[in-house]
Amino acid sequence: MAVGREAGVGYAEVARALSGRGEVVLRERDGDADGAPVLELRVNGVFVMDSQETRTERALATAALDRVPAPHDVLVGGLGLGYTAQAVLADDRVRRLVVVELEEALVGWMRDGTVPHGPALLADDRLQVLVADVRRAVEDARPTSYDLVLLDVDNGPDFLVHDANAELYRAAFLRAARAALRPGGALVVWSAAASPALQAALTDVFGAVEPVPLAVRLQAREETYWLYLARRAATGRTSRT
Repeated sequence: MAVGREAGVGYAEVARALSGRGEVVLRERDGDADGAPVLELRVNGVFVMDSQETRTERALATAALDRVPAPHDVLVGGLGLGYTAQAVLADDRVRRLVVVELEEALVGWMRDGTVPHGPALLADDRLQVLVADVRRAVEDARPTSYDLVLLDVDNGPDFLVHDANAELYRAAFLRAARAALRPGGALVVWSAAASPALQAALTDVFGAVEPVPLAVRLQAREETYWLYLARRAATGRTSRT
């Protein structure tokens, strides 16, 4: 197991995998003075998320769940460390959750307990995990298949880990996501920073968007992450497609 220190913080590598898109690494770092070690996910050397500050991953789910009265069928783009899926499954109204994750190794680490809470999460019989590109999963979905579509596959449109993910924040894909939603359903997109371009694209497709700022403390730094929430009209057609 590789160990080391960065900026005075000790870490130990837990797992590493290579794919056609690059390197995926799980590592543990020092927690708070009295806390357990923190599990951290990095892709191609870029910090993606950790097990210490999970409020925005959970809020991605709860913001949508709070606004849709019957969220029976949910699609989540991006497994991460499972906290968005966990928040979705905590809602008894949810009957089916499809999580689409591009990195097969990450799914394996969740299944085999490398991520300690993974096996219990994946044991929920409402959950289906697909190793696939979320773009293809959304575009191939039958119209009006989902009540919620939640996207957290990168660090947002302005801090991409993979350049190809830029398409996820553009009008063509957002129209596909809208088509996959039932009337009254919601799309929520996570972003590491405010994105006027994403807000404009969502407004163009859905007719309106609600930006939700979320203050977080990340390794002694104050940050603001963002959710962009758009609803498909319960009746009628409001998008300019």
